[in-house]
Amino acid sequence: MTMPPDGRRPADRFRDVADAASRAARRLPAASQNAPPLHTAETRGAAQRINTDPDTVERDLVKLVLTLVELLRQLMERQALHRVDAGDLTEEQEERLGTTLMILHNRMIELCARYDLSLEDLNLDLGPLGTLLPPSD
Repeated sequence: MTMPPDGRRPADRFRDVADAASRAARRLPAASQNAPPLHTAETRGAAQRINTDPDTVERDLVKLVLTLVELLRQLMERQALHRVDAGDLTEEQEERLGTTLMILHNRMIELCARYDLSLEDLNLDLGPLGTLLPPSD
């Protein structure tokens, strides 16, 4: 095993980092007992929450799964566009990729309709970070 340039073993460096984090945490002021909770209705704003009502749990789970699938679909679409712009694909590959992405988009619309959702319903509000998915064109 070779030694790093500073001559210290990795375990020693990890211990140093842990000690520094511990010292920093001790310097933080303790939370006041009278301080308001960090997450109140006012601070959450219009952020959507998953309803845990037993009657809607299936729909909420489907909404979450479809949201993840839509996020992946959009990422694949962007990656495909980058590859097309870079000229990495043949015309046949571009055609197949375009057809596949259109079929996947149509299937997403069908699945949303089956559960009385729209693609806009899948765009989760992440509070101060904005929405999960970019605005639809």
